[in-house]
Amino acid sequence: MKTLTPSRIIKSLVLFIVLVAADLVTKALAASRLGTPLPLINNVLEFHYLENHGAAFSLLQDARVFFIIITAIFLAVALYVLIKVPNTRRFLLMRLTILVIMAGAVGNLVDRIVFGYVRDFIYFSLIDFPIFNVADIYVSVGVAVLVLLILFVYKNEDFDFLSLK
Repeated sequence: MKTLTPSRIIKSLVLFIVLVAADLVTKALAASRLGTPLPLINNVLEFHYLENHGAAFSLLQDARVFFIIITAIFLAVALYVLIKVPNTRRFLLMRLTILVIMAGAVGNLVDRIVFGYVRDFIYFSLIDFPIFNVADIYVSVGVAVLVLLILFVYKNEDFDFLSLK
């Protein structure tokens, strides 16, 4: 199994920072400029600023400490897995997917720590979908891709790298 090279670590770190920065910048823009909802496609999609004190779909309102602890545990596990994933082309998509999920988790974690809530601003009014943000997209799409990879790309023995042996 190939080990991580300094070059690979730097590339991963740069991608992670860019993703987190993109999330935080879009949230800052939404918070500073969206006094009223801004339709992008009438009756379909709009920017609508909301301060979410809960989790997805506003569940578990005001459980800030709980979310910070759960996110920290998740990030520790994800980092462990990311370090253990073989540094081969076969696992590139898995490594990228884990990085994207981690970036989403960190983007929302920063909001919870700094503001006490998560700044959401993307609203699909057509289906009255809960308001979300870029970090939520990272997590949702990343988890979906990871599930597809686990179900259809990798075999059980491909995960031997996670063995504690």
